[in-house]
Amino acid sequence: MDKLCGLITLLGSGETSLAGGRIFETVSSQLPQPLHVSILETPAGFELNSVQVAGRVGEFLRSRLKNFDPEVDIIPARKRGTVFSPDDENILASLKSANLIFMGPGSPTYAIRQLKNSLAWKVMLARQRMGAALVFASAATIAIGQWGLPVYEIYKVGDEPRRLPGLDLFGHFGLHLSFVPHWNNSDGGKDVDTSRCFIGKDRFLQWYDQLPPGDIVIGLDEHTGLIFDLSTQKCIVQGVGTITVLCSHKATVIKAEGEFPLSNLGEFHVPKNYSRAIYSSAYPQRAVNPLDEYNKPTEEVLRLLNARKEARDQKDWPAADEIRGRLSELGWQVRDTLVDQILVKKGGHG
Repeated sequence: MDKLCGLITLLGSGETSLAGGRIFETVSSQLPQPLHVSILETPAGFELNSVQVAGRVGEFLRSRLKNFDPEVDIIPARKRGTVFSPDDENILASLKSANLIFMGPGSPTYAIRQLKNSLAWKVMLARQRMGAALVFASAATIAIGQWGLPVYEIYKVGDEPRRLPGLDLFGHFGLHLSFVPHWNNSDGGKDVDTSRCFIGKDRFLQWYDQLPPGDIVIGLDEHTGLIFDLSTQKCIVQGVGTITVLCSHKATVIKAEGEFPLSNLGEFHVPKNYSRAIYSSAYPQRAVNPLDEYNKPTEEVLRLLNARKEARDQKDWPAADEIRGRLSELGWQVRDTLVDQILVKKGGHG
């Protein structure tokens, strides 16, 4: 297994809670510095205040992750066919060098519709393959599954429960996984069953019975996260609740601080040439080398970049920082990933 494959983390809710903050810290501690966070507005892109929804998460992460000195960008990839399209390369510029990418609240069906086969989704897959961490919460947690749950259409509009194809993040790895956040929600009190992401147990089972036999649904309690470490092939539960793994109506409950092998969820594998295929789809007409994303640097710039790599390999951080400053004077910014140094032309598209 390629150790450069980034963590994938799912939250049942509470991305700005105490439990959520601890999970973000766990993920960030495993990423190279500087920490570059991108937050996509997409799931809430239909809301007039989507920038505020994403902005609140951004402010939380700036404060909670201040020890990592994060650079936080809000990506306004709201709706296809508009000036804020998730297919607009200019809007996605900072996403292409992010090493922590977050999507959260909103509508699962809207997120699926806007991101399916979009450039934004392809870039996210490419970044994860290059070592970036992906973190999803609430609506986005549903959207990235093999099958989506149309939550609002069911409990607010009155539609019958139905499955719909999701973004299927784990399908690339041979896993048939769908996700339901807010698994233990109790907002309805004794009068209304609002568990299973507000639709209740009965309607959830109507949806679940439509899935192919053997498919797995993972329910995530509120303020609880599940971290997929693809390099070690382990799944780690963090937070205050539990996760429920449901297969053929048989439920397995794992408490917080527990872990289990990824093989429990199916025959995990990385397809041949996956890295090249994913990267090429996100960066068309460009080589797989990350440096080819940007304007061609001069020989002097490349020499300094190599010298900085040698300094970092020898843990000579003052020398590495000095070289970073010289590169900045020449018009180039350096960002570090698990794969390599990313060289970004100032004022260009990065």
